[in-house]
Amino acid sequence: MPGPAATGRLGRMTTHRAPKPAASTQPVERAVVAGLALAVLAGVGWIAGMLYTVIGWPL
Repeated sequence: MPGPAATGRLGRMTTHRAPKPAASTQPVERAVVAGLALAVLAGVGWIAGMLYTVIGWPL
């Protein structure tokens, strides 16, 4: 039955650390906010266009 000597064969364990995140994620935030703002503007424009179409539709 192997005792403490068997543990010595394993050697030292290495540590694997994840890379540190970027110091600033500001450009990504700006892109997301800009995309959301454009989506809101597109939605408002679509709703306005639909209202214009429905109101002007000949009955």
